[in-house]
Amino acid sequence: MADKNAMKNKSAMRNKSKVKNKDIAKNKAAGKKKYAVDKTMKQEAEKRTAGKMGKKKYAVDKTVKQEAEKRTIGKMEKKYAVTKAFTEKTDHGKSVKEKKVSGKNTSEKMITKKQNTDMCQYAKKCGGCDYQGLSYEKQLKEKQEYVRKNVGEFCKVLPIIGMEHPYHYRNKVHAVFDIAKGGSVISGVYKAGTHDVVNIDSCQIEDETADAIIHDIRGLLRSFKIKTYDEDTGYGLLRHVLVRRGFHSGEVMVVLVLGSPILPSKNNFVKALRKLHPEITTVVLNVNDKKTSMVLGEKETVIYGKGYIEDTLCGCTFRISPKSFYQVNPVQTEILYTKAIEYAGLTGKERIVDAYCGIGTIGLIAASKAKEVISVELNRDAVRDAVTNAKRNDIKNVQFYNADAGQFMVEMAEYRADQKKNQVPDATKSGKKATPDGNVDVVFMDPPRAGSDEAFLSSVIRLAPKRVVYISCNPETLARDLKYLTKHGYQAKECQPVDLFPWTKHVESVVLMQYCGK
Repeated sequence: MADKNAMKNKSAMRNKSKVKNKDIAKNKAAGKKKYAVDKTMKQEAEKRTAGKMGKKKYAVDKTVKQEAEKRTIGKMEKKYAVTKAFTEKTDHGKSVKEKKVSGKNTSEKMITKKQNTDMCQYAKKCGGCDYQGLSYEKQLKEKQEYVRKNVGEFCKVLPIIGMEHPYHYRNKVHAVFDIAKGGSVISGVYKAGTHDVVNIDSCQIEDETADAIIHDIRGLLRSFKIKTYDEDTGYGLLRHVLVRRGFHSGEVMVVLVLGSPILPSKNNFVKALRKLHPEITTVVLNVNDKKTSMVLGEKETVIYGKGYIEDTLCGCTFRISPKSFYQVNPVQTEILYTKAIEYAGLTGKERIVDAYCGIGTIGLIAASKAKEVISVELNRDAVRDAVTNAKRNDIKNVQFYNADAGQFMVEMAEYRADQKKNQVPDATKSGKKATPDGNVDVVFMDPPRAGSDEAFLSSVIRLAPKRVVYISCNPETLARDLKYLTKHGYQAKECQPVDLFPWTKHVESVVLMQYCGK
């Protein structure tokens, strides 16, 4: 019985232990389930929190982005408004009104009218235009002050005459050709102070037709497999291209400057070029086979047309060859020359000397108002054109001399001195055409940037013309020469600056000087 009871007790204890273990297992399972639920709830809560934070962050980011876009658009609208105001077609120096919108309020703002002051895309590399970034009005003020500072002590300086449209005014365009690092053909100008070529497609001061022709020649070089000239090795063919265009006539001359005399398939090349640009009236090959910085060589061959172009200036027609000097801005040149002839005070009885005459422009224009014109030029090609120009315009009271202006004036002064002594002078000292006698009423002088020299100026003093009309492209050398003349009996009366070269620092001036006696 006892054993039986003992067995029952053990069995009960085992059952109790099983129940306890079962309860523990249940509790563990419940704990695990609760942990899993809590973990899941925590994760869900974290997700909800992250979602809220993400939405909030996204909303903030979106707001920031929208605000940034608004600011950018506002800046663009402001820039457009200013650009629009600057490019409005009005007279220089005037103002235009523009409405500036800000939210719901609209206000009117006065914006001073000026030319586009944005830098040309080539400006930093090219260096050709000194006044990039300045309004045209500001450029004129700078040039006016430059002339006044140098010439103002001698005479009154009138307000400078600017251009109505100061763009694409150069009727003579020169481009140098080269190969870029990638092997493509480029053309343009040398980078300031170097011989590295800056590739230029369109220049704001060059004739647009000329730029287009030069651009298309680049493509033809590839088609015809023509190599550009390499300055270092001397290998290659095409060195430069020069394009000249008549402002009034519209005639176009293309000069191909080669390193050797032969252009392969030249007839086909010209045909292809004229197909692209039928406005071309003549094509000239110029050979420059020397290692030199000079653009044009001595030898020339006309391969299409007449080898020159013609244009009109102040009512006269002029022949312009590849090497001829002819002002690059015909619009402003007419203004300059008209003022110069006005200063001469011609009545039809005067004897004129046109020194540094080039192709005879000033002298031929003045000839109809004078008794006789004596024109002097050192460049032989220019003199040849000048003679042709006189015939072309049926002008018979002009004589041309191929001589140095200074030496020529010295001989004229000596001739006059000999006349006073009743001696017969040696009129052929220079070995050229006989020097005319020294009776002169008016001297036109248009020297290079370096100005005139003492030999010329001292001869002017000895000849003592009633008036000297001095055309200058350099106010500093002009002032130097005026100082010399004023010390020897002349008085400067008036100076008229004319802007022939917008966007550059260069300026032309014409000064009237009258003889007052020693």
